[in-house]
Amino acid sequence: MKQSERIVPLLPLRGILVYPTMVLHLDVGREKSIQALENAALDEDLVFLMTQKDVNVDQPTKEDLYTIGTLAKVKQMLKLPNGTIRVLVEGLHRAEMADLLEEDDVFNASVHILEDEEAGDLEEKALMRTLIDHFEQYIKLSKKVSNETFATVVDVTEPGRLADLVASHLPLKMKEKQDVLEIINVKDRLNKLISFIQDEKELLNLEKTIGQRVKRSMERTQKEYFLREQMKAIQKELGEKEGKGGEVEELREKIEDSGMPKETKEAAFRELDRYEKLPASSAESGVIRNYIDWLLALPWTERTEDVLDIHRAETILNNDHFGLEQVKERVLEYLAVQKLTRSLKGPILCLVGPPGVGKTSLARSIAKSLNRNFVRVSLGGVRDESEVRGHRRTYVGAMPGRIVQGMKKAKTINPVFLLDEIDKMSSDFRGDPSAALLEVLDPEQNHNFSDHYIEEPYDLSKVMFIATANTLSTIPGPLLDRMEIISIAGYTELEKVHIARDHLLPKQMKEHGLGKAKMQIRDDALLTLIRYYTREAGVRTLERQIATVCRKAARILVAEEKKRVVVTEKNVEEFLGKKKFRYGEAEAQDQVGVATGLAYTSAGGDTLAIEVSLYPGKGKLILTGKLGDVMKESAQAAFSYIRSRAQELHIDPDFYEKNDIHIHVPEGAVPKDGPSAGITMATALISALTGKPVSKDVGMTGEITLRGRVLPIGGLKEKSLSAHRAGLKKVIIPTDNEKDLDDIPESVKEHLTFVLVSHLDEVLEHALVGVKQ
Repeated sequence: MKQSERIVPLLPLRGILVYPTMVLHLDVGREKSIQALENAALDEDLVFLMTQKDVNVDQPTKEDLYTIGTLAKVKQMLKLPNGTIRVLVEGLHRAEMADLLEEDDVFNASVHILEDEEAGDLEEKALMRTLIDHFEQYIKLSKKVSNETFATVVDVTEPGRLADLVASHLPLKMKEKQDVLEIINVKDRLNKLISFIQDEKELLNLEKTIGQRVKRSMERTQKEYFLREQMKAIQKELGEKEGKGGEVEELREKIEDSGMPKETKEAAFRELDRYEKLPASSAESGVIRNYIDWLLALPWTERTEDVLDIHRAETILNNDHFGLEQVKERVLEYLAVQKLTRSLKGPILCLVGPPGVGKTSLARSIAKSLNRNFVRVSLGGVRDESEVRGHRRTYVGAMPGRIVQGMKKAKTINPVFLLDEIDKMSSDFRGDPSAALLEVLDPEQNHNFSDHYIEEPYDLSKVMFIATANTLSTIPGPLLDRMEIISIAGYTELEKVHIARDHLLPKQMKEHGLGKAKMQIRDDALLTLIRYYTREAGVRTLERQIATVCRKAARILVAEEKKRVVVTEKNVEEFLGKKKFRYGEAEAQDQVGVATGLAYTSAGGDTLAIEVSLYPGKGKLILTGKLGDVMKESAQAAFSYIRSRAQELHIDPDFYEKNDIHIHVPEGAVPKDGPSAGITMATALISALTGKPVSKDVGMTGEITLRGRVLPIGGLKEKSLSAHRAGLKKVIIPTDNEKDLDDIPESVKEHLTFVLVSHLDEVLEHALVGVKQ
């Protein structure tokens, strides 16, 4: 309720609010405020305290002040040295400003005193008790209000005064304090304060919980720090330099900077945490450290930039290797597509050919032409799956497989990776390593390769895999299906001369300390060396023979003090001894019962002289020469065909009842197998039974059926090269192999006549001497 109006000096307050019954010191510095205090001293020491809405306003107007303030009594004033006045005021009553009276040097306000609206009922008393209980709980939680203050609050019996006293000790915002000041109804004021205290208690409880959590965390951190420092001190006393502490931190930084995928990095950190907790003497500690070292040693992001210059790559390949056009063409195609897309997965090539044709060195040249790192892994003799995929870490001495080991050596994620001798793998009770390679050599799977030791997926999709093999027959079908087969049959004489002159001879002369001024090997000498001292598809033996010539020449230069040694066709025997092979004739003359067959072996093409002998007996068929099951079946098929057509072939129909037949293939210690000797055996048999000789200049290859049909064979290029080396002039091949003639070098075609046949009768016309052609 309002009382009569009165005029008192106005004192605007910034950031402070004074409740009735509240005693407070104020520092006053504004001139008008100082004048207001002086005027108050002249009139009952009363002053009207009003809070500003904005503390930054220096000369407030009516709009800058709240409408309700506190009428207070000035108890004491003290002038300070800096010109301000410190005043002690006591709040008396709530008051509402009716008007602001501004004079030149002072503010006066016309105010109405507001009396509290107290009910005096039980609800009001209950609210008082509730407020006191909440205030007590608040004091216990906040620790900012003293117990003496609470004792003062408890002794208050007036509800309005109790509410104002409690409000003065709560950490309320200025607007909230003003709201409490403006509430005239005491019940409403008590309810408002109870609500404020409840909110504040919840905040204090949350702060306490957060504080305890932070404290525990700090205590744990401090404890760990203290223990680490103790550990360092102990390790220092024991003579250990840094102990695991510095080592673990160093490893942690390396893992962070390694570029591993997120999952792999998390696994590495987990293992590092385990490693840190284990004592150095623990056996498992060494296992974990070895595992972390392997993870860090693998390339995760490091790569070499491909030099996508086709002309440069072609020049490098041509300089390093003569011939091999098909392989070079495939590499240049890959480069061209990579230049257009820059996203092609690494191809998986398989170079198949006899030893010494340059498969391994060609892979090295491919890496050089692409500007990639090169790594080679030999798979010859591997028969344990763990050799490829790694051992599980639970085993003693476990380590990653050869693929991961190779990637460690490569140091980049996109090397040229050579899987050498992929056809020499075998399997036993420890698993099939070729099956483990299926994931490595599948472009759709190898981006997620899993090694048993590493356990985390590793990306092999950027790798260019090149496999080498001597033959495809021992490579499992599923593995073969994942590779692009490129056949390297071998070299012609002309190609071997080029290779010897441009590559092998300069290399061996350099290794033996011979320059061009000290030694010369003429081309005719090289040709003699190739024809009479080597018989191979590749050039490995040729290089050894050239090395022998270089050693002999070096001895002559040193011992006989000659200035220069020249090797010619005539003096080759002085360096290498008597000729080891015949050239230019497979057989010395036409013979009965002897036919020359062409074979395909892991060492390239070769010629086989198949001999047939008849002698009195009871029709027994004897096969010797360490023949495989397929060749034995070919002999049986040829024998059955001849029996079925004895009359047409002018052979005694009862020949098998009077004679035993012996078929022999020389070099009996060497295993021989394959279907392509069928027509050769049939020709040799018919020659022996008819007495007609087989031409020594004719070689043949082809499978035979019981009806005399000639079926196609494989390895025609290799067989043609062997026929050329043996000095044959005519080669009989199945008609269905006509498409393979495109692969045969022109230099070979110039010396050989190829005859296409589809039936054995056609073979006999060209092979037997004296048969009408």
